[in-house]
Amino acid sequence: MVEMVNRPYAGAFEKFAVANPDVLCLSADLTSSCEIDGFRDRHPEQFLSLGMAEQNMMSFAGGLGLAGFRPFLHSFGVFLYRRPYDQLMASVAYPRRKVRLMGFLPGITTPGGMTHQAIEDVAVMRSIPNMTILETGDATEVESICEAADSIDGPVYCRVLRGSVPRLFDTPIEVGRMRELAMGEDVLVVTSGIATEEALRARDALSGAGVSIRHLHINTIKPFDPQPLLDHIASVKKGVVVLENHVIDGGVGSLVAEIMAENAVGKPLVRLGLRDTYAHGGSRAYLMKHYGLDAAALVAGIEKIIGAKTGITEDALAVARVDAVHSAVKAEAL
Repeated sequence: MVEMVNRPYAGAFEKFAVANPDVLCLSADLTSSCEIDGFRDRHPEQFLSLGMAEQNMMSFAGGLGLAGFRPFLHSFGVFLYRRPYDQLMASVAYPRRKVRLMGFLPGITTPGGMTHQAIEDVAVMRSIPNMTILETGDATEVESICEAADSIDGPVYCRVLRGSVPRLFDTPIEVGRMRELAMGEDVLVVTSGIATEEALRARDALSGAGVSIRHLHINTIKPFDPQPLLDHIASVKKGVVVLENHVIDGGVGSLVAEIMAENAVGKPLVRLGLRDTYAHGGSRAYLMKHYGLDAAALVAGIEKIIGAKTGITEDALAVARVDAVHSAVKAEAL
């Protein structure tokens, strides 16, 4: 039974910020939705509400960074790069300000539809010079994301999970170091964020079907050291499958493809994620199944790599965790 942790970010950020008084908490009118309402109430001297004006918040944060503060910006991920892109480039990335962008609701973790789903954020942020990208995959990584982000001398974009989050790992994020979750010899599976939980759902069934899986969890997307990945690819016989909560263009799958191409690695690669589409509204479990981001899609991708059917059915996979998305969790379901 997976332990579920309620609102891990709320307590972690408060503990971190209280210990670091030069850390300032910035909100763009999504304070409770980003789990910082309690911090606002208890520590108003470190809290700034910039209203629904993300462009202004980004430029303001750049000025705070210039003045020696360490601003943590809180909003839904999609509002931290689509709306204020020019200010992000000119006021934060170009001068390498120590601004930490805490982006909630990554990918299809929201029922809010395309306006609220950050499905191309990794692709955008990977293309911005000086930008570091971190992604959380469980409660332990959420609890350690503030320290990890603040260890970077420059701007950082974080994909942060909120609400009730499973605990999958015992150790905090180590920036630049992937997690080696299984060391099989047939197929390398690379996952990030919520996709890692889906891969864990599939692993026992794959093992029972005689497929030996090597599984890597990526939490530092940029910068990325290619050599450990190349070593893992060389250690498997069949090929590589990447599963991510993002469009397949520009994300982790593209990162792996670039590394393989630049190093003349001649093994098959299957990229699983959103394929040139926006996602509509719905529960996370429904959207992952509908768009081919779940454990069953991973099994199908592995079957493509090995050129054979495994015989694994939906019933053979571990039960999917179903998130509550409506009034019991958040009045506006966002």
